[in-house]
Amino acid sequence: MNPANPLPWTLDSLAFDRIEIERIRPHEELFFLLASSSFVESGSDLYTRNLIDHFAGDAELQDWLAGHWEQEELQHGRALAAYVRHVWPEFDWDSGFRAFWNEYGAVCTAAELESSRGLELAARCVVETGTEEPVLQQLTDHIRRDEVRHFKHFYHHFIRYREREAIGRHRVFRAMLKRVLEIRDEDSDIALRHVFAARYPERAGDVAECRRVTSRARDLLRRHIPAEMTVKMLLKPLDLPSRLLRLLETPLARVTEKLFLN
Repeated sequence: MNPANPLPWTLDSLAFDRIEIERIRPHEELFFLLASSSFVESGSDLYTRNLIDHFAGDAELQDWLAGHWEQEELQHGRALAAYVRHVWPEFDWDSGFRAFWNEYGAVCTAAELESSRGLELAARCVVETGTEEPVLQQLTDHIRRDEVRHFKHFYHHFIRYREREAIGRHRVFRAMLKRVLEIRDEDSDIALRHVFAARYPERAGDVAECRRVTSRARDLLRRHIPAEMTVKMLLKPLDLPSRLLRLLETPLARVTEKLFLN
């Protein structure tokens, strides 16, 4: 990390030695959420390189992506991995991540980005709502604050490009919906599948058992995800009238839970 851009928090601030290990270890669904999140966050550097190339010529955004966003996302991965290793030391995190990376690296390409820079920034606003996992209080509070700050930064640049590219609400909505579906269908599903294979190598090919275990992890997330805040962040790039926003927020919060987690 560049000394001129210090991280807002460090792993040293996390009290791993105070974890009540025996109280947490039996919760398999929590293990799967933390391990899969650590895989996705630890692969942030690949996506950052794609974004930096995508925004060639925009030095302000490129500098922030490389100097702040990438470093903070990678720290999320390191912190989550450290927590998993501390509570479940028998889990081979390194081999599981290598297998995940081999598959994820093939699908996380520049070709997956939106052709419009403005639409890609709208899509990034969606992703910054989907990575929150509020289960472990101290660690997830750090991550949540980082992700909200990231959202605000991507939204700031989205406004610039929305005006420059004259992007209408319909195109923004389509880009955001596409990215919502990708969050579920690619990143998290790939990660959960590889966590399962590393955790239970003798059952790696058992699709039904994998679905059973990972669905329990999604159920846990459903009970904790801040759906109302997520919806507000999802709707913000659409720039809808305030009255319409108030009418949409509650029903969309219910839909969002199902869309992200079913």
